[in-house]
Amino acid sequence: MVQTKKISDVDVETCEQTVIHTDVVQTVSEAMSNDEDMDNVADLFKLFGDRTRIRLLRALYQSEMCVCDLAYLLDMTQSAVSHQLRVLKQAKLVKNRREGKVVYYSLSDQHVMQILVQAYDHIKE
Repeated sequence: MVQTKKISDVDVETCEQTVIHTDVVQTVSEAMSNDEDMDNVADLFKLFGDRTRIRLLRALYQSEMCVCDLAYLLDMTQSAVSHQLRVLKQAKLVKNRREGKVVYYSLSDQHVMQILVQAYDHIKE
């Protein structure tokens, strides 16, 4: 029997009795990542929790760009853009290349693009 509770306009279903399905718990437990990996995933999502970094990633999803172009596009100072790019580079979400005196930034790999596309697809549903 399933019991339904109303919690701030959301129906939450809970079991009326405690039954542990050990076969399911064992299978899921074996498939779970270790704590360090889960911490790293949580840290990755924290990086995506900042609007400025999302804007930078979204711009770099469209095209490789230099700090000057990004600052102009996002109406930010070059210093602020550089700071956020440094954070994103440390997390291996962006990479850079130098061409003369200009440094160009781009997304590190397809995984970053996939995360962005999936996130946008999800919010558009």
